[in-house]
Amino acid sequence: MPESPTLLDPSAGSTTVPCCPPLIATPLDADAAQRTASALKVLADPTRLRLLSLVAAEPGGEACACDLVEAVGLSQPTVSHHLRKLVDAGFLDREQRGVWAYYSVNGPAFADVARLLEVPAP
Repeated sequence: MPESPTLLDPSAGSTTVPCCPPLIATPLDADAAQRTASALKVLADPTRLRLLSLVAAEPGGEACACDLVEAVGLSQPTVSHHLRKLVDAGFLDREQRGVWAYYSVNGPAFADVARLLEVPAP
């Protein structure tokens, strides 16, 4: 039997919670809909999508926060805020190295969202 997808709940401080089958398979209950909407809301911000894209496109699959500030043209506190939201939602992983933070994409979190939105080909 396939493993049940999970989704990180941004409102619960990155707690992994069971996700749900594809939307077309069965209706979401209220809790699953709230968790899913919270995670998708994090992704719905253009700056966050850009940051995810920049991190994913980096050779080695990770980027230093110091390089992301200039790349998006925003202040360091603003970039840190967006990165924190992505980490809390489980879409990025963060590793502290000295004074710098390095970010990498959390592939399973994206797989969960893709599974949720999966629609069979006609």
